[in-house]
Amino acid sequence: MSDASTVAEQFTRFPATGEHRLSAHLAEVTLADGRTVIAKSADDPGAARAEAAGLRWLAAAGAVRVPQVHGHDGRWLVTDRVEAGRASAEGAVRFGRALARLHAAGAPAFGAAPPDGPVDAYIGLAPMRNEPGDTWPAWFAEHRVLPYLRRAVDEGTLRPAEAKPVERVCEALPELAGPAEPPARLHGDLWNGNVLWDTDGAAWLIDPAAHGGHRESDLAMLDLFGAPHLGAILAGYQEVAPLADGWRERIPLHQLFPLLVHTVLFGRAYAEQAVAAARSQLT
Repeated sequence: MSDASTVAEQFTRFPATGEHRLSAHLAEVTLADGRTVIAKSADDPGAARAEAAGLRWLAAAGAVRVPQVHGHDGRWLVTDRVEAGRASAEGAVRFGRALARLHAAGAPAFGAAPPDGPVDAYIGLAPMRNEPGDTWPAWFAEHRVLPYLRRAVDEGTLRPAEAKPVERVCEALPELAGPAEPPARLHGDLWNGNVLWDTDGAAWLIDPAAHGGHRESDLAMLDLFGAPHLGAILAGYQEVAPLADGWRERIPLHQLFPLLVHTVLFGRAYAEQAVAAARSQLT
């Protein structure tokens, strides 16, 4: 029996009757009661813990649909599988409303980790430190933008001269950030691949990099990488929790973090996008 099936049995307490490998780190395991669960492995022991804590924290808000966590250990995480369906405009509006309620559930501080979540977590394959801060502009610069900017420069992916606009944005963040808002409960890695649509057209959130942050950051990531029926998602969101004036102009500001993460992970094309996003905030 494979490790994936073994941990699925351990955490669900049902025998495994089948397994389908989706990748080197991901498998669907069929159980004796007919259910199928997802077994996901990680090289860093903290990654499974961080993801499990994030999923439970999002679920605790009672706002969005999140797969149940059956258990995790130093390497593996086992969750329910979402039956794949298709997005619809109606489902997107419902998701927007639910996302607004999730954000409104709040967090103890900007940068706060989920309960039982580690300080040293991940966003995708990149390390992400959940270090609390007092104000969003200062915290966002110190813990979300500058660490990845420095790494991109050190590794030669982004030229020192190109770092200047990003650094200037960080200095000007108190003026660029818009009205102050309380810490929101963020998914943290809300690109369209982490929003699954089930057979009823309902949205489910997976693979979070959950932390306390600014609610516009989740929405900016949905915009950056595209999402089906994005306009309907935003319309539903605005019904529940209208966004502050100027939020559209601030989208590139919030996209600096994921763009720099992608620069570190995937290279030069994202560096150019990050510099362009920074320059858009300085005009």
